[in-house]
Amino acid sequence: MLTIEHLSCCYGEQTVLKDISFTAKQHSKLLIIGANGCGKTTLLKAIAGLIPHQGIVSVNGKNTALLSRKEQAKKIGFLSQISSIYFPYTVYETVMHGRYVHLRDGLLRNVDKTNEKIVLKCLEMTGLLALKNKSITTLSGGQLQRVFLARVFAQEPDIILLDEPTNHLDLKHQLELMAYLDDWVKQGPRLVVGVVHDMNLALSFADEILMLKDGGILAHEKGAELDLKLMNELFEIDVISHMKQSLLKWQ
Repeated sequence: MLTIEHLSCCYGEQTVLKDISFTAKQHSKLLIIGANGCGKTTLLKAIAGLIPHQGIVSVNGKNTALLSRKEQAKKIGFLSQISSIYFPYTVYETVMHGRYVHLRDGLLRNVDKTNEKIVLKCLEMTGLLALKNKSITTLSGGQLQRVFLARVFAQEPDIILLDEPTNHLDLKHQLELMAYLDDWVKQGPRLVVGVVHDMNLALSFADEILMLKDGGILAHEKGAELDLKLMNELFEIDVISHMKQSLLKWQ
């Protein structure tokens, strides 16, 4: 379970998040939506411990600020948009880097059969076994994002944070990526917390939706019970009419 208590973040003199509090339970997917600049990515970075913040972030009752970076990494994994590639690792080697926090002395040369088995399982979960010996520099965007997802799975965290991971993917690969995450959540006491811009994706995938507006929480609702009128207030446009008009083009 993830518990956020009175979290605030500032960049210099600018307050980006102010007094954010919410709880997200295990076996669920919480998606964060809101207009650009409302603090979505800042919230993820604060939860991950990547930026300074006030307030408390707890995972399963433990304050993450009191944990070492290695212990934090065992609890929280982070999947961002596709990033630059600097080293021509193979798919297998890249996913094995997710085991870093579990290896003796943190050295990849100390890999035993147990760690190898976990990595191979993560490759199988994401449909990458056949590509395990290929260099990641030769992969498509969709394949590469699956590699990074497998690396996060290999980390074996309690929570995976997503920062617009489908942004550069086509529709098929967006749906595949979310399906992999859906399966992962069902396999244990796990939680996905993510930022997305696609409202259809949010409404179809999320168990809960957190709406951020002007650095605060506008609403925290179950996905199936979301008051769609709040969408208009959140984005300050008639979102419902826009979505209906978009659907009419497919008829």
